[in-house]
Amino acid sequence: MPIPTDLRSRKRLATRQAISNAATRLFFVRGFDKVTVDDIAAAASVGRMTVFNHFPRKEDMFFDREEEGRELLRAALRQRDPAVSPIDTLRRLAHQLVAEQAPYITFSAAGQGFIATVEGSDTLKARARAIRDELAQELAQALSACTGGDAHDPLAHLAASLLLATWSVALIEAHRTFRQHGDAQQATALFLALVDHGHAGLNAAMAGTPYV
Repeated sequence: MPIPTDLRSRKRLATRQAISNAATRLFFVRGFDKVTVDDIAAAASVGRMTVFNHFPRKEDMFFDREEEGRELLRAALRQRDPAVSPIDTLRRLAHQLVAEQAPYITFSAAGQGFIATVEGSDTLKARARAIRDELAQELAQALSACTGGDAHDPLAHLAASLLLATWSVALIEAHRTFRQHGDAQQATALFLALVDHGHAGLNAAMAGTPYV
């Protein structure tokens, strides 16, 4: 997320981050469903309405980097090298994020806390599914836009769904590997291997389309 230059915007961003941090700490300790908005407001030393001004829903505080992740995908496609296909651009993005140690693809004890919190809450699991559905729509539109195609191209939607399925499986299995062995390097290697295998299948499935 870009850092605002004016003081008011910086203060607003700092308040938002403080609320998110306080909420996440409470969610990890108590479980998402046992934490109230009043609990979060008290922990962040702000009023209840201030919390809602920054986060319309409690689950938005947990998935507070959702928009940042979406923008990464959109930006990668907007700025792609014309010599590199859209699908391979996103495969390369996965490798870039790992190299940069991006928080979305980090396998650690803290990451296990995140996964455990989601698994312990039906509300968070439902929101995670909704986010994936929303992202599939946005990714399909971004794929179409970067190739000059129709925003409703069924092949773009197929490519987006297959790509998200690949990344989802890669993340889930990598987190499971870390949980079993406590080895971040092994988990990361598995994530990238699964991404590469999945993209190879995606290239085959989308052969003859502008996406590969």
